[in-house]
Parts: sequence; structure tokens; C-alpha cells
Amino acid sequence: MSDNSQNFPHKSGVIALHCSLGSGRQWARLTEELGSSHQVLAPDISGYGGGPGCADLPTTLAEEVAYLGAAFENIEGPIHLVGRSYGGAIAFKIATAPPFAGRVRSLTLIEPVLPTLLKENPADRRLHDLFTEFARNVSADLWNGMYLEAVDRFTSYWNGSEHAERPSAEAWLRMIKRIEKVAYDFTAALSEENVTSAAAAIKVPTLLLSGGLSPYLTQRIVGRLSSLVAGADAHHFPAAGHMLPLTHARLVNPLIAAHIRRADDLAMVSLASGVDAGSWATDLEFGPAPK
Repeated sequence: MSDNSQNFPHKSGVIALHCSLGSGRQWARLTEELGSSHQVLAPDISGYGGGPGCADLPTTLAEEVAYLGAAFENIEGPIHLVGRSYGGAIAFKIATAPPFAGRVRSLTLIEPVLPTLLKENPADRRLHDLFTEFARNVSADLWNGMYLEAVDRFTSYWNGSEHAERPSAEAWLRMIKRIEKVAYDFTAALSEENVTSAAAAIKVPTLLLSGGLSPYLTQRIVGRLSSLVAGADAHHFPAAGHMLPLTHARLVNPLIAAHIRRADDLAMVSLASGVDAGSWATDLEFGPAPK
């Protein structure tokens, strides 16, 4: 877990959540970008990194949030959430449901895996169904003990149309060790309900990022979220893929850091004026909220 705790003038912290088969280490460069202004925690999601293996693991996003509860105890005051891929789905859940939603000051989602958002729209239903089939095939590989095939199928999907170098032998071994957890991740993402209404209720400043070489599923999810979340700031990188926080860190991290600092400044203004921060986030920066 990354922790650069010092004296933080904004009295807010950042929790950054990684993708499936990843670890909190992926946020090291974002931690550097934020410098000493914020405490950054990058916990390992259940089943990954230095966490325990596959035993009694979460099968819902709510259970994933509960697993991360200790991370919230390590930050006093408001929290900025940053999440990528499956970590983005968990960040979305944190920001839209008890017990931590009231502490969220800003939200950054990088291609969150929220496939059921597309299930609700007839025009997008095919994307949801194709993702369900993909999840079923990976899970079948795991059930049959075909771990190498499961890793290959999983990584090939998320590479999208991007040409990606084959991982090192060490990386392959690490993914094989943790690949069983993705079946739990699929179950959690595909069982999440009411994503549309939850997105429409988000009032905190929200940054959405996507890449043009990513699977169309996540590109479309970001597009739907940008139309649902009032005042969402969406950025699309045509030459980037699903790994954009790593491959395009020089472009992505300054955007995230600026978003977090704007949200802090906005909160300071609202606190000084006695106006609710969520109201200011909607009315001052983005225009009146829809009635």
C-alpha cells in the first residue's frame, strides 16, 4: 500500500484502486504527481497483490467495498476516489452507496467495468451480452484447470485493438497465480444493479477517462456515464488502450491531479460560504443541476 502521509493542507486523501490482476503499485507515478499535497493510499483489491489468495472472496461490489474498509480508516476527512477498470467499478460503488459515499469529494473513473449499465439500453445490450459470454468462457477455462488459456483469453480481450507486448515470464507467473480471482470479479460486476440511477445521482466532481484502442465495451460505458453524471468532465485518448494510466501517465496523471485540486478548492469555497459542497460542485462549476 502506498502512503505518502505528511501534513496535508487540504485535509483530504486519495484512494486509488487498480484493475483485475493488478496491484496498488500501479499508482506509484500518480502518487509522485500529487506530491506532498495529499495522502495517497493504493490498497490491493481482494485477491491481488499482497492480499490473501482465493478463499472466501467478495462476489459483489458491496463486499469489495467492505474488504477495503480499513483503507478508509487510515484517512481522516474527505476522500478523492480514483479507479481503473474493475477498481473503477469498486470506486463507483463507494461513491454511490453507504457507508462511505458521504465522504467522497471527487471521483475519477478510468474505463470502469460496469457492464450492467449497458444492459438497460436496448442499443447497447449486445455489448453486455458479449461481455457475459467472454466472462463465461474465461470462467470455463478456470473450471477446467486451463489457467494459461484463461490468462491469454483475459489479457487478449483487454488489449482491445492495441498491439501489446507479451508479458514477461515473471508477469505471466504472477497472473497465473491470481487468475482465479477474475471469476469473482466477473460475478460482482455482472450482478451490480441500478447503475443508471446511481450514476444520475452523483453530485461530486467527476472525471471520466477512456482510450480509443480499448475494448468498445468500456469506451461505451464511459460514454454512457458522461451523459448520466451531471457536469462530468470526459477525456478520450484515441491512441491509448485500456492500460492508459500506465502507457499515457504523462497525460493522465496531471489531469487527475488537477481534478482533485479543483475539487478541494471548490470545497474550500463552499465551506467558507456555508454552502453545501455538493451543491457548489453542480451549480458553480458545471451549471444548474437538472430538476
